[in-house]
Amino acid sequence: MVLDETEVSRTLTRMAHQVVESDPDGPLVLLGIPTRGVPLAHRLAAAMEQVDGRDVPVGQLDVTMYRDDLRAQPTRAVGRTVLPSTGIDDVTVVLVDDVLFSGRTIRAALDALSDLGRPRAVRLAVLVDRGHRQLPIRADHVGKNLPTASRERVRVRLTEADGTTEVRILPPFGQPPVSEPSTGESR
Repeated sequence: MVLDETEVSRTLTRMAHQVVESDPDGPLVLLGIPTRGVPLAHRLAAAMEQVDGRDVPVGQLDVTMYRDDLRAQPTRAVGRTVLPSTGIDDVTVVLVDDVLFSGRTIRAALDALSDLGRPRAVRLAVLVDRGHRQLPIRADHVGKNLPTASRERVRVRLTEADGTTEVRILPPFGQPPVSEPSTGESR
């Protein structure tokens, strides 16, 4: 396990400080990218409220129809985009996602965002940056840089979606999981 529930919480608190410090006075909107980006955006907003009392609106941005792999994987359920009542015009939008990998989901999010309004600025906050970018995209706020092999998988599980909170590196599909090292404790 790379991060447990306590470490994820601590990481989001640190990220909340970073987001607040990077834009201390301006209006902010957090937009989570489904699936796990949405609960992360809500958790980040709660942490920001704890940090400086700021009540940051949260929404969700579905990027399904903007993805560049629809021809290869045409069967995708279209999700909902929900913008806060404040809208996104002339505010700083912070896109929130769980894992930054190739950058293609974020490119799709930028395309979707441009159809919805004109933010003053757009920033990116991700819980895990695992590298292997295919596009020139980088996160402004990163919880954990996690170097991985390109074929490995990173699994983020959140209580809101999965019943537990953790981050793990998994082997490529078709390979058995590597057992975790023993802690030396006996039962």
